[in-house]
Amino acid sequence: MAALTPWAFVLPSLLIGALLAYGLARQHARTRDELRRAREELKRLNDQLDVWQWRTDTAHCLSLLRAPAGSEPGAPLTAGVPLAERIVFPAAEALRQQLAAHAPLHDLEGRFAPAAEQPARRVLLRGAPVSDDEGRFAGYAGTLRILEEAVPAPADADAEAERESFSYTVSHDLRAPIRVVEGFTRILKEDYGASLDRIANDHLDRVLGAAARMNAMIDALLALSKLSSQPITRQPVNLSQLAAYVAEDLRRQSPGREIALHIEPGLQVMGDPTLLRLVLENLLGNAWKYTAKTRAAEVWLERRAQHPDTYTVRDNGAGFDMRFADRLFGVFQRLHSANDFQGTGIGLATVRRIVRRHGGEVWAEAEVDRGASFHFSLPAG
Repeated sequence: MAALTPWAFVLPSLLIGALLAYGLARQHARTRDELRRAREELKRLNDQLDVWQWRTDTAHCLSLLRAPAGSEPGAPLTAGVPLAERIVFPAAEALRQQLAAHAPLHDLEGRFAPAAEQPARRVLLRGAPVSDDEGRFAGYAGTLRILEEAVPAPADADAEAERESFSYTVSHDLRAPIRVVEGFTRILKEDYGASLDRIANDHLDRVLGAAARMNAMIDALLALSKLSSQPITRQPVNLSQLAAYVAEDLRRQSPGREIALHIEPGLQVMGDPTLLRLVLENLLGNAWKYTAKTRAAEVWLERRAQHPDTYTVRDNGAGFDMRFADRLFGVFQRLHSANDFQGTGIGLATVRRIVRRHGGEVWAEAEVDRGASFHFSLPAG
């Protein structure tokens, strides 16, 4: 009987291995085709749904915001903007608690502006937590359905006429009674101040102070109303240099303050230099103001890590309670007493309007007595 060569054992094994490899390759190809068809079918289904699609990362910041097929694309997504800032929810604190608990989101109503300069619309948000391949929380995915269409904007001429009428009313009709109060108070103080006691004179000073604050608020309100019609001239802007100019002005206004200012060099953006200076004047001015009672005050301007189009002004000052963060960017909204920190309550509303006109968003994070961080995005386009 002839001896068996090693090939007699090897060849069958190679043949079996080749057949197995061929079968696995065929199975892999079929699976790949099925996945491709499933994706195409899902895409066709999504295209038929009149909803926006969104997704967040583990920090609940948007990583995807896609408009329905056939609609306007909307504002460009700036990665890193928190879900609760891009879409405004009346129950924002309840939403944050649900996100922290990784709970499903069922029919949450909010307000959403698809693009800069477009009015906000009432929307319904749904979402659910998603996991990675190892079962770990990877963020949220969901849909956003618009419940009402935007009201068409009036013609430009009509809108401009309304703004001019508003400006005239504020400038003349509201200032007139303030001038009367201020004028008669000064007459009282000048003619009868010597015969009045200290408490009465203090009352008159407080009336004059209130009149001055009211005039300042009217000036700020007028400036805010003009932002909607002021044209934007986009050009390269050195944000770092602009911040240095603003800081120099702030130091001149408060020569006794010792503040460590950290400005990241080389922050280049595209935008309107005049309006962006106004953004920095308000944000750096707030940081300057709310660190007044901090022993070793520090203020930073920096690019947000991993988000090249997002910038942060932060400080180690008074901070605020995040439960009231929804009120922060409203007109005449204040989270601190005017006796502790002066201001008109319009600065942050101005910041939001300017940033949104640039196609970006602004939001804040803070902790009481541990400082505040204001993030704002400026898309490059």
